[in-house]
Amino acid sequence: MTKKILILPGDGIGQEVTSSAQEVLDYLMVENALDFSVTHMDVGGTAYEKHGSPLPADVLAEAKASDAILFGAVGAPQWDDLDWDHRPEQALLGLRKELELFANLRPAFLFNELASASPIKNHIIENLDILIVRELTGGIYFGEPRGLVTSESPHYAFNTMIYNEDEIRRIAKVAFEAAQKRNGKLCSVEKANVLEVSKFWRSIVSDMAKDYPDVELSHQLADNTAMQLVLNPNQYDVIVASNLFGDILSDIAATLSGSIGMLPSASLNSTSQGMYEPCHGSAPDIAGQNIANPIAMIASLAMALKYSLNEAKLAERIDNAIKTFIANGHRTKDISTDNNSLNTSEVAPLIIEILQNDSAN
Repeated sequence: MTKKILILPGDGIGQEVTSSAQEVLDYLMVENALDFSVTHMDVGGTAYEKHGSPLPADVLAEAKASDAILFGAVGAPQWDDLDWDHRPEQALLGLRKELELFANLRPAFLFNELASASPIKNHIIENLDILIVRELTGGIYFGEPRGLVTSESPHYAFNTMIYNEDEIRRIAKVAFEAAQKRNGKLCSVEKANVLEVSKFWRSIVSDMAKDYPDVELSHQLADNTAMQLVLNPNQYDVIVASNLFGDILSDIAATLSGSIGMLPSASLNSTSQGMYEPCHGSAPDIAGQNIANPIAMIASLAMALKYSLNEAKLAERIDNAIKTFIANGHRTKDISTDNNSLNTSEVAPLIIEILQNDSAN
């Protein structure tokens, strides 16, 4: 059965990095005679300019019919003053909600050759390999009621943090099972000392631990985890957190690697349909300059092959090609220590060359 892939480049450097991932995908499709159907459509600010909506109805329909979505990035200053419903970010939030992409997997890892690019001392950061499992469709980002009240003085705004038991159990299940496949350690992060929602979260995760006796469960307050990620990141294996805390912690973890341009992510629903995107944003300040690092997008393609497209071996080949790429000394501007760096458009051909050599051997 044909697998459907939807590519949504979005805005800024999203256009450039998805082009690189497309090159790698095209090569693998030919090399392996893959029965994939690939469609390109607009989202974000680009879609708003063309169609009056950051997430047009036909794009959402195509996304729902796809097995995997490769998502670039959205947003730029020229759209900052739009109404909330028209902002580019609504494309991302809308897809997560409508496709019920509740589980966000964000690996944070370090190639030891790039340890000098990290702001953390080498002896602390070497061999970094963490997986953050972030709940993606609940919590304070989606909770109701929410609003801005200007009819009273003083004006005020409010949001609602809410999780039900089913939402907590399904994200914790993903995290426990991920820990089983890694090093058997799971840290559940919340603020149970001050938030009722977090107390409830902790009680549910603790109850589930009896079903995973091979996983060592710990609990930690979110502010302490933020500090510990900088002081001693290698104490962690898998971290599970709510939408808000997972958002913050995964960005901290990403910066440890030296460049957020290296890290992919996957957002999955209960049917293994997924949206795959780099952890970086649209970076409008460097868009169109051919200097963005496309490795995170290429690694996101690998995650798509693994989790949604039933091509785990090809995913492993891409991951190994990226390792070889770094080991061979290739660097884009964000991870280069001198002025000798590759342009965006030069990365995919080198990755493909490594894949070709791998296939020949």
